[in-house]
Amino acid sequence: MKILLTGRAGQLGWELERTLSPLAEVMAFDRGGLDLADPRAIARVVRAAKPQLIVNAAAYTAVDRAETESESAHAINAVAPEILAREAGRLGAALIHYSTDYVFDGNKAGAYDENDAANPAGMYGRSKLLGEQAIAASGVPHLIFRTSWVYSARGRNFLLTMLRLAREKPEIAVVADQFGAPTWARMIAEATAQVIARCGTDPDGIVETIRAQRGVYHLAAAGRTSRHGFAEALLRAAGLATPVRSIATSGYPLPAPRPMNSELSCLKLAARFGIALPGWETSMRLCLREIEPRR
Repeated sequence: MKILLTGRAGQLGWELERTLSPLAEVMAFDRGGLDLADPRAIARVVRAAKPQLIVNAAAYTAVDRAETESESAHAINAVAPEILAREAGRLGAALIHYSTDYVFDGNKAGAYDENDAANPAGMYGRSKLLGEQAIAASGVPHLIFRTSWVYSARGRNFLLTMLRLAREKPEIAVVADQFGAPTWARMIAEATAQVIARCGTDPDGIVETIRAQRGVYHLAAAGRTSRHGFAEALLRAAGLATPVRSIATSGYPLPAPRPMNSELSCLKLAARFGIALPGWETSMRLCLREIEPRR
C-alpha cells in the first residue's frame, strides 16, 4: 500500500512518517515538496504518487495570525483538504485528515462529542471546519480526527514554551480558565497507525473499511486540566521549581479567541475501533523522557 503524507516537517507529520512506515510505503512531503496553498501542485503531486491512502497532517496552525492572514488559513485549511478529497476520489483512495477543538466555541459545560454543533469563534476554527465540511461533501472514504492541545518534543508548542520560560523567568503566568486535554503528537500518530492496521492489510479492503466507518472522530488524551494545571504538572515532572501564577483569559488578551472548554469525548473512537489514548499526564511524562537527554 502507498500512503501520501503531507506536513512531514510538522510535529504530527514527523511522528506519522515514522509510525506509518512499518505499515506501508510512505511518500512524505513537506511544504517544499508540496505547497498546500497551490491547488495545481496538490493535484499534480497526488496524481503522480497514486496513493491508496492520503494522510493530511499539514495545516495552517498560527491561530492568532489567521485573524489577519485569513486567505492563507483558508487556502491551506479549507481549500487544500477539498482538493485532496477530490483527488483521492479520482484514484479510488481514502483520506485521513486532522482537525481541531477550535471548531467549537467552548461554551458547553461538559465534553464535546461528534454530534455537538460546531460554532468556531475565530478564523482558524472556521477554516478547519470548512475543510471538514468539504471532505464530507466530497463523498470520498474519509476519517477526520479532531484533537486538542497538541504538543511534541520538537517544533513550537505549549509544552516546549513552558519549559523554556521556566528557565528564563523567575515566574510565569498561565491562564487557569481554559480547559482541555493536552495530547502528545506521538499518541495521535500511534492511534492513527492502529486504526489503519485494524482496517486490514489489503489496500482495497482498507479503503472500503474507511468508507464504512467514515466520519468525524475525536482523538485526544484522556482526562481534563486547565492550561495552568498543565504547566504546573509539567514543571513539577521536569524538576523545575519556577512558580506558575494563575491568571484569567481576560488578563492575557490575544488576537484570536480560544475555546474556554476544549474537552472532547472520545467514546466513538473507542466504540468503533477499540482505541483510547492514555491520560494526559502519562503521555506528558513519556514525552519529557524523550526531551530529557537534550535539556
